[in-house]
Amino acid sequence: MTLVDVRISEPKRYIPGATGDWEVIIGLEVHAQVTSNSKLFSGASTTFGNAPNSNVSLVDAAMPGMLPVINEECVKQAVRTGLGLKAQINKRSIFDRKNYFYPDLPQGYQISQFKDPIVGEGKIVISVGPDRQGQFEDIEIGIERLHLEQDAGKSMHDQSPTMSYVDLNRSGVALMEIVSKPDMRSSDEAKAYVTKLRSIVRYLGTCDGNMDEGSMRADVNVSVRRPGEDFGTRCEIKNVNSIRFIGQAIEYEARRQIGILEDGGSIDQETRLFDPNKGETRSMRSKEDAHDYRYFPDPDLLPLEFDDAFVAALKADLPELPDDKKERFVRDLGLSIYDASVLVSEKAIADYFEAVAAGRDGKIAANWVINDLLGALNKAGKGIEETPVSPAQLGAILDLIKSEVISGKIAKDLFEIVWNEGGDPAELVETRGMKQVTDTGAIEKAVDEIIAANPDQVAKVQAKPSLAGWFVGQVMKSTGGKANPQAVQALVKAKLGIED
Repeated sequence: MTLVDVRISEPKRYIPGATGDWEVIIGLEVHAQVTSNSKLFSGASTTFGNAPNSNVSLVDAAMPGMLPVINEECVKQAVRTGLGLKAQINKRSIFDRKNYFYPDLPQGYQISQFKDPIVGEGKIVISVGPDRQGQFEDIEIGIERLHLEQDAGKSMHDQSPTMSYVDLNRSGVALMEIVSKPDMRSSDEAKAYVTKLRSIVRYLGTCDGNMDEGSMRADVNVSVRRPGEDFGTRCEIKNVNSIRFIGQAIEYEARRQIGILEDGGSIDQETRLFDPNKGETRSMRSKEDAHDYRYFPDPDLLPLEFDDAFVAALKADLPELPDDKKERFVRDLGLSIYDASVLVSEKAIADYFEAVAAGRDGKIAANWVINDLLGALNKAGKGIEETPVSPAQLGAILDLIKSEVISGKIAKDLFEIVWNEGGDPAELVETRGMKQVTDTGAIEKAVDEIIAANPDQVAKVQAKPSLAGWFVGQVMKSTGGKANPQAVQALVKAKLGIED
């Protein structure tokens, strides 16, 4: 591909070196495993975690005479992803043989796409931030292409002191290789890009995005240059399977290259690996160019062709994607951009929030989902799928607050009970005597007692009315937090002669 610089150099993104400032240039090749029941060219299962070499057909094992047959669902998933990336869909594409030494791919070559991919140029808008002022910066990252290809198997070198073992379960699994343009200028941008891309494919249902299972991983291309100069020589860091590791690998590799150049050396184009234990990259092999792979059209596969109606049918069935959902949350529910961004970051979180917010105040629902629910899940090391508090239970808590059956403080205690023990919130309030006190006579009695017992504090409030909150706190404490806060505040002000 022809490298085009579309970004204006910005000093805030420069990396200071010993001899001046540097700029890092980043491009990513993300391999996303296609969500499908069978492989790209065979009917073998794609189920993760099966016994080694149990998801292998005669085609995957490259037995003589076995011919590949395209999986239509994988084609549909690639087109859906292209539409989600606002990319050009190529109605004619070609599968090529990529010749390379694959010890864990029995046919000895990979079926991929080179000059004619199924998806062309697209874009992703990422949000980086918040900065010190709480602001986010939206940055458009170009997509160069998306093509379909086979995955390789897995070599295991730690099972025997004298032999390597091969598991072909992944061999032939469909991958979408999503190639970005070299548009990223910091590790934060790269992490935001992968996070956004993973969110999009999860919304679409075209990849589960489980990086810990290897179903999404990235090859990270890094180079550095003096601001305003041409692109430098890049190094590719292979198969990074964590967003955090992607950031660490970029930071280390940029510093490594800057150090070499400032010492008068030059960068070798090579493939490197990232060691997360040491936090550093190390050389793997010299980097091949496209001509080294000796691509040619696969003679066993006809060109892949489909029409506009095929694409239109897939487009009509697309779900609401993160950017559109965020815009709707801000526009229709009055959420802040930050809150909406948090809620749409994962489809499961957005679905949970919408269930809670249905028929209720969106801002209040967002506050409880983000601060209380997600806070508790983060503390417990759980994902939204593991939440012990259902949307119906959280919604019931919010209904009890709105109807003034419980106060906000009681609601926090009730949430803890539901989190730890489960149960119906309304029934728990009844059986555990958690209703807030709304009887003004009882509240007035508590206010009178606190005022009578603290004459010195009364004198202070007369001189400085803003101290009246101390009395409110004492009354709430004396009633076990059950008194209606608004009633307490009104009575305290009335008894102390404080005007609003």
